[in-house]
Amino acid sequence: MSPAPRHPTWPDGETPLSAAITTGRWIRSAGIDDARGRHWLANPDPGRRSARSGRPGSLYAGVAGIVLFFLELAAATGHEAYLDEARQGARHLAATWQDEADLSLYHGLTGMVFALAETGWATGDESFVAAARAAADRVARSARRLPSGVSWTGDPAQRGDGGIILGLLHAAGILGVPEYEEIAVEAGARVAGLAVPGHKFGADGCPDLPLDAVTPGFLSGTSGTAFLLARLYAVTRDERFLRAALRGADFVRTISVVNGRHAFVPHHVPQGRGLHYLGLCSGSAGVARLFYELHRVTGDPGHLEWVERLATGIACSGLPRRRTEGFWNVACQCCGAAGLVELFVGLWAATGTRAHLDFAQSLADDLIGRATGHDGAGYRWYQAYRRLRPWEVTADTGYMIGAAGIGASLLHLHAAMADGEARRVILLPDNPFPAIPVPASALRRQP
Repeated sequence: MSPAPRHPTWPDGETPLSAAITTGRWIRSAGIDDARGRHWLANPDPGRRSARSGRPGSLYAGVAGIVLFFLELAAATGHEAYLDEARQGARHLAATWQDEADLSLYHGLTGMVFALAETGWATGDESFVAAARAAADRVARSARRLPSGVSWTGDPAQRGDGGIILGLLHAAGILGVPEYEEIAVEAGARVAGLAVPGHKFGADGCPDLPLDAVTPGFLSGTSGTAFLLARLYAVTRDERFLRAALRGADFVRTISVVNGRHAFVPHHVPQGRGLHYLGLCSGSAGVARLFYELHRVTGDPGHLEWVERLATGIACSGLPRRRTEGFWNVACQCCGAAGLVELFVGLWAATGTRAHLDFAQSLADDLIGRATGHDGAGYRWYQAYRRLRPWEVTADTGYMIGAAGIGASLLHLHAAMADGEARRVILLPDNPFPAIPVPASALRRQP
């Protein structure tokens, strides 16, 4: 287990950047080289398995996500060794993407495309760009023509078609292939025509939930689908997408618990109205992305007000020291503190409100204090990834589930704290906040 928190100051002069560097040391120690490049053990602890099984190349818990972390660590430090680490991981992706059957963003090929394209952008290596295009071509060609429109999985949520569409929109821009946007918009039209709001998990989606549970959250529910529709409206200005996004947002508002300036979203309805996750996957941090995207594309201050309601609910819940049913012993990007750091850094960059940056720093205080690193091997975070299995405590290397994503959130905070310096950070396609985490007003003041 991790040591007791060291709060409220970073120990021994520790900063978000130095903590991210120490995190990189541990992840590098888990690296394995072969003829195809480099990959990293999901959980290098002897005799332990990763908290979440997943595809080895995935953005969620595999090579693609770790490549992104090392790209960002290289940008933050200027050290070539980290860029080489990312290159070696990208070599592995370029050599293995053809073996990937899953097409999704977080768990499959679309996430690999994202990591390859970002590596090509950062390194100027055209071989990675070519591999990204070839893999994206396969994703685009794999779309099925249904009576209701274009689809890959039949699931409109981020875990299915929604994530693939967002990944193709990103690929169209960074790879310069407008056909990816065309197929993404066509698939999005099918999503806009579905009965939003609500998605049933079903037994194959989440066996811990009732079959008739409707999930308003981000990665597997209404909020993430409505976010996608708002993004498609921004791309096309087609009112069909905006109307569908607003229907989803209205549903989320209707079922939310509002107390003064605070808002909380149920994990699922009708059975879980009193269970309020705070993280990205199924909680306030993810739902806030929907409302910020709606504000970004419409300018409606009412949507930004809902972002602030959700953020205020998080900040006033006693975090980071208090644990709740919806914020347990979990540190990762998916459902833990690192995802909240992303939210509050993004909100500061979007609004310039200092309280958001201060709260992000307090979350980072707690994260750094909870890291395990007493053996000199580097920082990692032992956590109970599955809320309903608190006895399963592991430390993982991956992005959404483990150290790479936690390190990335610390690097994003470091970029926000850098006085007078503007640096691009890598945000996933479902993150609507500024990719340069400095308020626009501050940038305008610079000579």
